[in-house]
Amino acid sequence: MTAAVASDVVPRSPRQAPLGRLLAAEVRWVLRRPRTLVLLGIFALIPVLIAIGVATAGRAGGPGGGLIAAIGGNGLVLPVVAMTLALTLLLPLAVAMSAADAIAGEAASGTLRGLLLSPVSRLRLVGMKAFGVLVVAVLATVVIAAVGLLAGLVVIGGAEGQLVTLSGTSVGLGSAIGRIALVVLWTVGQLVAVGAIAMAISAVTEHPLVVLASVLGGLIVFGVLSAIPTLDWLQPYLLTSGWSAGTDALRDPVPFDGMIQSSLRALCYAAVGGGLTVYRMLRRDA
Repeated sequence: MTAAVASDVVPRSPRQAPLGRLLAAEVRWVLRRPRTLVLLGIFALIPVLIAIGVATAGRAGGPGGGLIAAIGGNGLVLPVVAMTLALTLLLPLAVAMSAADAIAGEAASGTLRGLLLSPVSRLRLVGMKAFGVLVVAVLATVVIAAVGLLAGLVVIGGAEGQLVTLSGTSVGLGSAIGRIALVVLWTVGQLVAVGAIAMAISAVTEHPLVVLASVLGGLIVFGVLSAIPTLDWLQPYLLTSGWSAGTDALRDPVPFDGMIQSSLRALCYAAVGGGLTVYRMLRRDA
């Protein structure tokens, strides 16, 4: 009787955890890392230090005076300037570190094997890790923008609550916040491309430092190539060649060509990096 009952029991296949629970677990794991919290603190300091420097210098900027000079007496410019400066190195560094820990760091600590053997499809695993990198990119950019907005209004002042554009015109507070939000979205798009490439490198190595060196070294090389006049034909293919387009939001009317072109370029990089990451993870031995 017991044997008959036992023979009728059908072994159940392990159920996959809900996607929302997996994403929440990844976010908690990312935010508990000390390096993530330290980087977010550094990003919060960047606009504050710029605001203090401009306020103590006491120089009011104007059209044609450069980005830093344009902040004087015009605090609503600060968030855009801070994001533009951070995009040159610090923001890609934070995203590259997160991507390095996502796969290469797991492999180095020996936990990646357990994740590959767990009842979670590898495609979902890649999506979960990519979501963690995206959270870091969004948080870092939003922290700079939010703290920059507060520091600009409190420390520097907002020109009677208005934004004086680089074209010499003035726009209201609502329009200024909309422009800052546009730069936030555009910056996150550029960081998504960096994160996708970093994830692809992280999927083929077990050393997180290799990911950091490759990403930061590549960005530096891109910057050098973009500065050589005889290599102008490379500009459409270099990810960093459009990273100054965020400041176009400070002009009136806003020229969208630079942001659109750099966003399309970032989309291509993100597609290539994401495809390589998925291909490598699907073929990787547990």
